[in-house]
Amino acid sequence: MIVGYGFGASFVALFAQLGGGIYTKAADVGADLVGKVEAGIPEDDPRNPAVIADLVGDNVGDCAGRGADLFESTAAENIGAMILGSGLALANPGLFSPQQVVGLMLFPLVARAFGLVASIIGVLVVKAREDEDPMHALNRGYMWTAVLAALGFVGGTYWLLNPPAHPDAWWHFALCGVIGIATSIAFVYITQYYTEYRYRPVKSIAAASVTGPATNIIAGFAVALECTALPTVTISAAIIASYKLGASSGLAHSGLFGTAVATMGMLGTAAYILAMDTFGPITDNAGGIIEMSHQPEDIRRRTDRLDAVGNTTKALTKGYAIGSAALAAFLLFSAFLDEVAALGSPLAAVDISKPEVFVGGLLGAMLVFWFSALAISAVTKAAVSVIQEVRRQFQADPGILKGTSRPDYGRAVDIVTIGALKAMVAPGLLAVGMPIAVGLVFKVLFHVGAETVASFLMVGTIGGILMATLLNNGGGAWDNAKKFIETGEYGGKGSPTHKAAVVGDTVGDPFKDTAGPSLHVLIKLLSTVTLVLAPLFV
Repeated sequence: MIVGYGFGASFVALFAQLGGGIYTKAADVGADLVGKVEAGIPEDDPRNPAVIADLVGDNVGDCAGRGADLFESTAAENIGAMILGSGLALANPGLFSPQQVVGLMLFPLVARAFGLVASIIGVLVVKAREDEDPMHALNRGYMWTAVLAALGFVGGTYWLLNPPAHPDAWWHFALCGVIGIATSIAFVYITQYYTEYRYRPVKSIAAASVTGPATNIIAGFAVALECTALPTVTISAAIIASYKLGASSGLAHSGLFGTAVATMGMLGTAAYILAMDTFGPITDNAGGIIEMSHQPEDIRRRTDRLDAVGNTTKALTKGYAIGSAALAAFLLFSAFLDEVAALGSPLAAVDISKPEVFVGGLLGAMLVFWFSALAISAVTKAAVSVIQEVRRQFQADPGILKGTSRPDYGRAVDIVTIGALKAMVAPGLLAVGMPIAVGLVFKVLFHVGAETVASFLMVGTIGGILMATLLNNGGGAWDNAKKFIETGEYGGKGSPTHKAAVVGDTVGDPFKDTAGPSLHVLIKLLSTVTLVLAPLFV
């Protein structure tokens, strides 16, 4: 039953994130290209027929989509941890009383409750002075959340993971939770480094924009490729350290449960991270409303700074989400192996020296690229429809650009909504159908269905983590390079450098807000689909 709950969370998250991402970026790209680049009017100018669709898209993609994404991570982690907790109790007969077995199973929910309390306190701590960088205030609240969540973890492990026969086991698991929290902090600062315009990567993209859009795109893609290294090292260290700590607790088969506790630790601050994410679309929409209502320039400068911070918080939320997705997917992969073993076909290892199993892994990696291509092309198709509609309105009614006529905002909203709903069908079917097809085909033809699906799942997860990191941070860096130029650097707004940066930002839009976040969901969806349908593949 709990596995079905996780599958439902994954399925809903796929459509919320993918559909929301297509909606928001189709509206954003269409509005930017016709408004800022072709017509030369400011961003969020009320004369642009797509401006309302753009503002709505910020909420659809970044609030609803990210909330569904983190909810799915939480659901997947709870399921994986509960399955591994029951396995830990079975592997250590007689060490846990019936009440302690129940506590072991409920520990993920208790840890989540501590995280919620810590996040509430962290949100209340966020207060900024007039002359203070808003990012400092948000980081201060996050550090309070992380520290309080760590203290809750220590108390929770002492309470529920403390069998009398192994009195030192609890602090091993407590340290696993602290490792997870430290990993989330590391992801926040790594993502800030690659997406904040105070640091080298974004400044290098802005400098490259001086010579045109081509060099801007080359520099941005180089940063996107570079930013996969540190997150990969961080995830790897967290998995190995938590596994070794769990294994050293003295309990049999406790290494994987150690990684489960680390995942709980990383997701302990999820509520605060989600609040940081919604900061982005709120400040973006506030800036849009100020632009549309023709407020003074000094007010717009304040909202521009908040908007730049919001871009960073959105990017670090995506970095956090992909880190938590990686740990949750590792848990679910382990749970899949346990499920297959319980069905009478134990897999001690996945042997990729077998041609069929190697091909399964190759197909998993291919799925990541194919799915990303479909998501990005979906934005292109929907954006083209928006661009054509905005151009049509400008040509049909010259009074719109003169400010004497009101654009038809509703028409643009309808086009984006219909385009997003249609465009999400193909990538959604691919994500759900391909693991099923691989498992059944290799079972019928080669009798290695479960092992091939395990390889498909493992390699697809690895490829998805790297690709999502590339798309998320690359797109965020392009966006903030444009914001950096808009502060007055390299000629400021309206300069040739700014126009080059707008092109780069437009390229990065479907990367960071459609394909990248949708890959988080894809990784966990593959795990939950294979877990639910494991009996079909054995």
